[in-house]
Formats: sequence, C-alpha cells, structure tokens
Amino acid sequence: MIALLPGDGIGPEVCAAGRTVLEVVAERFGHRFEFEEGVIGGAAIDQVGNPLPDSTVEMCQRADAVLLGAVGGPKWDIPTAKVRPEQGLLGIRRALGLFANLRPVRCRPAVLAASPFKPEHLAGVDFVFVRELTGGIYFGEKRLEALDNGERATDVCSYTTIEIERIVRVAAALARSRSGRLISVDKANVLETSRLWRRVVTRVISDEYPDVELQHMLVDTCAMKLVQTPRSFDVVVTENMFGDILTDEAAVLAGSIGLLPSASLGAGDANGTRRGIYEPIHGSAPDIVGTGRANPIGTILSCAMLLRHSFGMETEARAVESAVEATIEDGALTPDLAVTNGRVALTSEVTAAIVSRIGAEVSVTS
Repeated sequence: MIALLPGDGIGPEVCAAGRTVLEVVAERFGHRFEFEEGVIGGAAIDQVGNPLPDSTVEMCQRADAVLLGAVGGPKWDIPTAKVRPEQGLLGIRRALGLFANLRPVRCRPAVLAASPFKPEHLAGVDFVFVRELTGGIYFGEKRLEALDNGERATDVCSYTTIEIERIVRVAAALARSRSGRLISVDKANVLETSRLWRRVVTRVISDEYPDVELQHMLVDTCAMKLVQTPRSFDVVVTENMFGDILTDEAAVLAGSIGLLPSASLGAGDANGTRRGIYEPIHGSAPDIVGTGRANPIGTILSCAMLLRHSFGMETEARAVESAVEATIEDGALTPDLAVTNGRVALTSEVTAAIVSRIGAEVSVTS
C-alpha cells in the first residue's frame, strides 16, 4: 500500500502527477498498487489543529511507502506559533524511523541553460547527498528564556555514535556501488558534534569499507566547491542541517529545484528494501498554486526512487527515469525550465508526456 500525503500549496498537484505515474506503472508492468490518502502540515492544522494527526501516522505505519507533496506556506508561517506545518514532516520521519535522506543531483544537457552557470561548467555533474535525518539541531532540545535585557534562544545539536554509524554505512554502500569515493562534510574545527562525526566516519570506513576512498571536508569548503567544481563530487554524507542547506544550493546547478527528488529511508529488510517517504525537495510554492505551472518531475523521479528502494522494482524505476529523460529532451517543460526553448508546458502536459513513454516496449497485462 502507498500512503499519499499531498500536503500544502502545489503538493496536491504534484502528488496527483506522481499517483498517475504509479498507476500507469502498475498497469503496464502487471502490478497492483493500493493507495490511501491522509493529511499533514498546514492542511492538517486547518482540519484538526495538528500538523501530524494520529490517523496519518497509523496509515503511514501500515504503508509500504509514502509519497508526499509539500508542507508549509505563508498562511502558517508565524515564527511564534507553537504549531507549525514543518512539525508534521519532522514528526512523520521520526515516527517511521527514517534516518537516511538520499538527494540525487544530476545536470541534464537539455536544460543546462536554465542554470545560472555556463553549460560547460555543469557537463557531467551527477552526485548524491546522503543526509542524516533524525538527529542534529532540528531534533535537539529547544529553549526560549527571558533575560533582564531581552531573550535568549537555545537550540541543542547532538549526535550519538549509533546515529552516525548507520548513516555512514548507507553512504558508503552507495559510494561502493558508484565511483568508490565518499566525501564526509562536517565542521570539525569548531563543533564537538562534528569532531565525533569525523572520528566515527573514519573508523567505520576503515574497518568496514576499506575499498571506499574517504575525504573529509568542512561545510564551508563544501559550499564553495559545489559552485567551483561540482564535477568533483559523487557521494556526500553529512548531518541534518548541513545537508538541508547544501542540497538547496546544489539544486541551482540542475537548473530548477523542481527537478530534484528525494527518498527518506529507514533500515533495510532481509530483501534489501526499505520503507520510506518519497518527495520532491521543493517547497509548497504558494505563488503558483492552481496555475498549472508546478513542475511534477521532482515528484515523478521520487516515484522512481519509491519503486526502487521500497518495492525492489529496478526495471520499473528505470522505465520512469527513462521516460522523464526523453520528455526533457523533447522539450516538454514547465516555466521554471522552459527558458531553454521558449516552449511552456503545463503540469498536466508534462505528466502526460512522461506517462506516454513509460514502458512503451512492455506488453504485460495486469
């Protein structure tokens, strides 16, 4: 069963595109997917006053995978609010034990003109960030205290050995399947959590993955080199907040944040598949809600990751990815990418173009 959490803003629009793709995959490859829908984020606050209702948690715990749209928006963007949409996202990750966030970044020749960088600077860029998802400052103790001359806010960043070990194993296994190179990003010259991070990463790679080439990099250096030499990256592992910031920076390389998928994964089972939440890395984009301008590609590529990591359907995942590549090459692009050819397509048109190409050579009946 696939749980659908459309969320806020353009979330329902891109989530609908993802569901359409999954339904077509099921039809053309002889599968049967069941879907259930729940609320999260601002939509859940409006309905029940809670960004993560118990019913949503229960549904996601029963599901084999979760497809999520987006959460948040100006309506709920009140810094002093005790209940915020983002609490729903953090809460469901923790409730499902999802600790590894995979964020691939690939620069495609057909849309390089949409990036502010020169095309020759981006040719061949293809890397993956592995972001730790349930530790760090986002989940640490938070305090706000009154002082005689104002206030003091405290956000505690903490990591344990076990949290670091499990994320670096995911990253190292991925690196082993690609180039064999792994960059670990920290701030070990300043932060105690980063010094622990570096020690644990070094030990795990040395003891368990001696064939993986490890490089440590400070987060500020990484931010600079992502712009200067993006082709030098392949697999990058880092902590929660650093990963959140760096992957948004990296999205600029690809030309649009609307292109980028993500998978938030838990521990693997005996078959190597993992329950996960799959979502584009973009936000809720309230300014384009209902205009048909939302880019569905990040969500559709997230569906490919869902098929691969939660269902073990590599052939089907590749079919979706191939359909996306062919559609981009053909020039069916939403406005965030259409600067490359001046041809603007709506969300529904891009989705239809991708769907028409999925498994076209497959003749399997369900």
